Amino acid sequence: MPQHFDAIVIGTGQAGPFLAVKLAGAGRKVAVIERGRFGGTCVNTGCIPTKTMVASARTAYVARQAARFGVTVGGRIGVDMKQVKARKDEISGASRTGVEKLLAGAPNCTVFRAHARFLSDREVRAGDVVLTADQIFINVGARAAIPPISGLDQVPYLTNSSMMNIDFLPAHLIIVGGSFIGLEFGQMYRRFGSQVTILERAPRLIEREDLDVSEAARGILENEEIGIRLNADCIGLAPVPGGVEARANCESGKEAIRGSHVLLATGRRPNTDDLGLENTGIQRDEHGYVQVDDELRTSVPGVWALGDCNGRGAFTHTSYNDYEIVAANLLANDRRRVSDRIPAHAIYIDPPLGRAGATEAEVRRSGRPVLIGKRLMTHVARAVEKGETQGFIKILVDAESRQIAGAAIFGTGGDEAIHCILDVMYAKAPYTVLERAMHIHPTVSELIPTVLGELKPLEAPARSGGAER
Repeated sequence: MPQHFDAIVIGTGQAGPFLAVKLAGAGRKVAVIERGRFGGTCVNTGCIPTKTMVASARTAYVARQAARFGVTVGGRIGVDMKQVKARKDEISGASRTGVEKLLAGAPNCTVFRAHARFLSDREVRAGDVVLTADQIFINVGARAAIPPISGLDQVPYLTNSSMMNIDFLPAHLIIVGGSFIGLEFGQMYRRFGSQVTILERAPRLIEREDLDVSEAARGILENEEIGIRLNADCIGLAPVPGGVEARANCESGKEAIRGSHVLLATGRRPNTDDLGLENTGIQRDEHGYVQVDDELRTSVPGVWALGDCNGRGAFTHTSYNDYEIVAANLLANDRRRVSDRIPAHAIYIDPPLGRAGATEAEVRRSGRPVLIGKRLMTHVARAVEKGETQGFIKILVDAESRQIAGAAIFGTGGDEAIHCILDVMYAKAPYTVLERAMHIHPTVSELIPTVLGELKPLEAPARSGGAER
């Protein structure tokens, strides 16, 4: 006999648990189904563990640079990878346990530790139990995409998830993919002491970003002696004694690269292929993402999809915002929509990139008159004082509405300072509100009003450089 609930939440990433607790607190009878570890990607293999390791890697890097600051460190700087992993596991584990306790302690909430599979639009099997509900929320996340690389079936390889299990230092880590995951792991392991080579099929790193961002990221990584191979169209892998050989960059005729380990960092794919969605009317796109409307409703009334599996964002903050949108619409009669949010993200190489709104390439394509302000971090006192002068601040303003269209702060503190700009964008205030603000000295944020005071019309890029069209 099926067990009936008011709501079923499938998956416990950064949307599902909070929505379940919110619904249960409102008196709804809620079932939560989780087949693996609580907390999803962010808690277990994403943000929390990787940024914990980034912190360890930065500590090693800063220690090696101590003499530049007049600080003497005795002896050789070493990295204990077992201890690095233990610290990461402790912090990640505490977060995972916190999510599990949150759900276990919520009234009106029943947790099923099982694989969920739809039997129909309103029926879900959880192990040996069949559940029904008037409302169902899918929050199953995504996993590493495995590209069709020649020879991949002949060599062992790592993904962002399996990297969390190693407690040793790869001698030479070959990374396939030059975007968020590849760059963060590349710099991290170089700072731990590995030799690192990044292979990217595109003509530049993080191709979704502006050209100046890509070039700055390349410079940062190459300054730390990370090898970068672009236009690596012909990627093939083969086993060799003691490791793996990667063949790439066929046009250049360069020799194959030999390494000890290979990490695949070539994107993500949604965990929607084993949910039994073929038994429902829930539609997916050609990549497997559940199709949703502006309020995250699927093609089946009473079913929503939140987080990475809906293709409307690939970050913890977008997943959590999905929860806020659905909860507000269902429980507070406060209509909220995905289209209300402003795109924003960070890339956690060191120094980090903070991005909000449109890129320079996107505003160029809009055809609207745009103003631009830009300042190198070498002209930011706080960056000079810290000895971290790589990067720049760039702000784009719509010349007609006088509202900020987008910004990038690539440099020390950029992941935090970008929120000064993001909040003004949400307020839909003219840029002059921020330009006339008095910021604290010495900070990175104090240069934002200065940059806004130096706006100039955005000119067409030169043929040999500038932002891409």
